[in-house]
Amino acid sequence: MKLSKKLLDSPLVLAVDDDPDNLHLIGCILEAMNIKSYGVNDSKSVLDLAVDKAPNLILVDIVMPYLSGFDVLKQLKSNTLTENIPIIAVTGLVSLFYQAKIINAGFDDYICKPFLLEELESKVAKYLDLQLVEVA
Repeated sequence: MKLSKKLLDSPLVLAVDDDPDNLHLIGCILEAMNIKSYGVNDSKSVLDLAVDKAPNLILVDIVMPYLSGFDVLKQLKSNTLTENIPIIAVTGLVSLFYQAKIINAGFDDYICKPFLLEELESKVAKYLDLQLVEVA
């Protein structure tokens, strides 16, 4: 799908996942949507990157070494420079228990792995206030 942009500048999405294949896939999807992205596999550097890059949206894996996605969320929400950035969990934790835990922790939304391309596109578009349009 292509985007009908409502934003003057191209939005930036920060993706955080310890699996380089997942980061690559997310990066390719965002690139096809004409969205700039920055991928990082080190959960310890997310807060500094978010402050430095000022992304419009952050996608975070939950199960990672060093800091979990929940820990990353706490850091981002406790900093005045990053507290209002929407954060979507992208995770293999698919049970209803974990879905509720993710939302109750303060994530804006979640995407279960393996995800459909259309699901990632639609959730990213929703939080960036973009409209997806079919291109023939």
